[in-house]
Amino acid sequence: MRRAVVALTSFLFIIGTVGSNIGPALVDERPLLTLLLSSRNRNLLGSVPFIDALPYAIVGFARLLLAAVCLYFVGRWYGHRALSWVESQVGEVPRIYHLIERFTDKAGWAAVILMPGSNIVCLFVGHRQLPPRKFISLASIGIVIKLATLWFGGKLLEDQIRSFLDAIERYQWWIVIGLFGITMIQSIRRQPLAPPDES
Repeated sequence: MRRAVVALTSFLFIIGTVGSNIGPALVDERPLLTLLLSSRNRNLLGSVPFIDALPYAIVGFARLLLAAVCLYFVGRWYGHRALSWVESQVGEVPRIYHLIERFTDKAGWAAVILMPGSNIVCLFVGHRQLPPRKFISLASIGIVIKLATLWFGGKLLEDQIRSFLDAIERYQWWIVIGLFGITMIQSIRRQPLAPPDES
């Protein structure tokens, strides 16, 4: 079970990277596929003008909760080793990670509601042994709030979103190539993607 969850987490990380990079080119034509690959904030916001509310809510909720639960259990089962692996992936840990860690320690369970899509928060609360049922309940509440906020925000900004995507349409695949190039450069500097050591 642990190996399956780690493998699924790695798979979600890979398709999430792909979805984040191709989002600018794909979100207006294939919003559902974009959200299945990656339900990051920019994809969630950018897809609003091109998708109905029900599939947006179902796919966005399922994708976010699946990633959150996987990361929670990786943090719960592997503890410090999982956090050390994350640090190795980003190199020298940015200040924001330390800030999120301190925020999670102070806010406790409330951090899960306030930042339900944060990989680091999910790992931290898992590492700190927040009960699984409580985590899933809190994460679900936070995800619903997040999706509703981005949906209504996207509706308010619909004209701007459409205008932005129209403006970059001519260069969208060059942008995608550039994003993949940045990802490749970053991955070369990281340690290879591998599950935490179980020994």
